[in-house]
Amino acid sequence: MQSSDVVIIGGGIVGLATAYQITQRFPATSVLVLEKEAGVGQHQTGHNSGVLHSGIYYKPGSLRATNCREGKLAMENFCREHGIAFDICGKVIVAVNESELPQLQRILDRGKQNGVQCELIGRERLHELEPHAAGVQAIHVPEAGIVNYRQVSIKLAEIIKQRNGDVLLGERVIGVDQTTDGVVVRTPHREVKAKYVVNCAGLYSDRVAKLGGHPITAKIVPFRGEYYEMKPEAEHLCRNLIYPVPDPNFPFLGVHFTRMIEGGVECGPNAVFAFAREGYHKTDINLRDMAESLTYPGFLRLAAKYWRTGMGEMWRSFSKAAFVKALQRLLPEIKSEMLIPGRAGVRAQALAPEGNLIEDFLIQENDRIVNVCNAPSPAATSSLNVGKLVMERLAGKLE
Repeated sequence: MQSSDVVIIGGGIVGLATAYQITQRFPATSVLVLEKEAGVGQHQTGHNSGVLHSGIYYKPGSLRATNCREGKLAMENFCREHGIAFDICGKVIVAVNESELPQLQRILDRGKQNGVQCELIGRERLHELEPHAAGVQAIHVPEAGIVNYRQVSIKLAEIIKQRNGDVLLGERVIGVDQTTDGVVVRTPHREVKAKYVVNCAGLYSDRVAKLGGHPITAKIVPFRGEYYEMKPEAEHLCRNLIYPVPDPNFPFLGVHFTRMIEGGVECGPNAVFAFAREGYHKTDINLRDMAESLTYPGFLRLAAKYWRTGMGEMWRSFSKAAFVKALQRLLPEIKSEMLIPGRAGVRAQALAPEGNLIEDFLIQENDRIVNVCNAPSPAATSSLNVGKLVMERLAGKLE
């Protein structure tokens, strides 16, 4: 039987950042990352918008707020050190009419409480930054940026292997059995005896927690976000990042425009219930995943609360015209013929039995297992700091 001081389940950016932090702080500690796919960063890490978030939206004092601010700086420093391209391009959060101004002000106040560099700007300054954007006022966040998080993940895996660690691919965890002196992690190909285990399984974090004998009350419910891409001749309509004022009655940010670090501009996402935890296409259906969600009281309560908004999101999923109409609130000149279907991502959202989205990072632990149960956006931006946070949970045991 193979052995390792720490086994990390999940080769997304949070799992890799955790391994990176442990091998940096405790170079004599052996660390093994087990990833079920053929490469690292294949799911949420590789399907997100690539934004370096500033932390403007999050509740002051929350883990999302504090880890975003510190994690963003750590990510920028990591990218500089290892030659990974990123761009602090800035973004605007746009109020398209007077009714959105109170919510815009609340976001500005929250951003300032969080220490974010941000300012309220009028229509003239908005048009200097984004000449084609519609809006009566906006918040300018000059420190927002873009990066490719999959490239970051690949570099993290390289560094882990150079230290006292390894990353094994194609290793789907099927068992986590606690013993008197450790934890045995099983895959179809091997058994690994570990002193400690960290569950960073993302879309499957609740199931892995249950395997380890530490079921969590929340359940992961998958939501698919679908994007369009601007054709090259339309890319001049968006210089950097253009976001709407989020609807306070709906727990997602709304469709927006994102310039990508490798080129091009994405538009989206919507937010629709996915019929599979890896449901990147409308036709992807996993009966187990779907049944778990549709029979979960938390999801049923959430659906009852937001059914009107949810139906609108579903309609935009099937109607390009409806999607374009939503985009035209921010960029009136955008037209259907300027867009082609883009990629999609699936967000692993922890949902409480009462029907509330768990908005903050959620990390739970027992003597030998740390479960990262919920790591929504800005988890990629914050990953190096989240990894440090998990490492500190283990520090007293590893010293």
